[in-house]
Amino acid sequence: MTVMRPLIFMDPFPRTEAMVLTHDAEEALRGMGRLVTHFGSRAPDELVESILDEVAVIIGQTAMDRARLDRAVNLKAIVNVKANWEPNIDYGYAQARGIHVLSAAPAMAPAVAEFCLGQAINLARGLVAADADFRAGTERYGIAGNGTAYSLFNAPVGLIGYGNLGRALVPLLRPFTDQIAVHDPFLSDAFLEGEGLEPMPLDDLLPTSRFVFLLAGATSENEGFLTAERLAAIPEDASVILASRAEVVDFKALLGEAQRGRLRVAIDVFPEEPVPVEDAARQTDNALFSAHLAGGMEASYARIRAMMIDDVRQILAGLPPMHLQRAEPRLAAMARSR
Repeated sequence: MTVMRPLIFMDPFPRTEAMVLTHDAEEALRGMGRLVTHFGSRAPDELVESILDEVAVIIGQTAMDRARLDRAVNLKAIVNVKANWEPNIDYGYAQARGIHVLSAAPAMAPAVAEFCLGQAINLARGLVAADADFRAGTERYGIAGNGTAYSLFNAPVGLIGYGNLGRALVPLLRPFTDQIAVHDPFLSDAFLEGEGLEPMPLDDLLPTSRFVFLLAGATSENEGFLTAERLAAIPEDASVILASRAEVVDFKALLGEAQRGRLRVAIDVFPEEPVPVEDAARQTDNALFSAHLAGGMEASYARIRAMMIDDVRQILAGLPPMHLQRAEPRLAAMARSR
């Protein structure tokens, strides 16, 4: 009797083939089972339905409600190759069925953490302005050019959110400072203390931090929780780095703090992307902008492929995944990622 090899379905839009299915990755997946792929858009319903009763692993963002999960009798895992939780999966029912639902967020975190550290140093040292002064012939040398510069060394740092990104950033901060406070309402004080961090209420963390890293994901409960009033509590001339989700902050107020020169601000994510040409952000001074560049680089996609392949191999062998983040149903259902 012929034993059918497990079916692996790849439906990763907006990820492209170059990001998630290089020749080596395809070879590895085909070595584990039959591979069906769809790129360029979300897979049409007729294609999903045609493989539903056989599929063992879905790699991508395929919508899987309770009815589809019921029809997917052989499904063992859904591997989201983005760094988020989409609202198109019944997470609780998947967990009850013993289906692993995973996110590639841990693969993206190292690049984003590196980016955050670089932007913090850039803001504090005023390197963009120094470059502009040099090009204009108005540079000042040595200490004369460092009148407004300050250092990350021994500075009080506040992290808002301690998920994958925070956990990748803290080891990069350790050589600079041991004054690292964290506000994360989903984690216990005992856990954070065990990580060598100082748990702190948000309204205590903001006014005591020289550097503030906005790392929280967007949920149904925290949209805009960093209000204008809370931003105003951050000390004068502090550096604020936004590299997670723009929805968590009063974005207009953050731009205003930068424009007035009260805060130094680095922003990599925006409420609307691509950002409209006429958007006010483009005329905001004292801010360092980048176009959602923090994590999207080849090194990140290489980590996604490596983690995905190893976790799929584990799951098909009846073993637990070891690399990617597992969905916690209540938190995943609250997520408001784009």
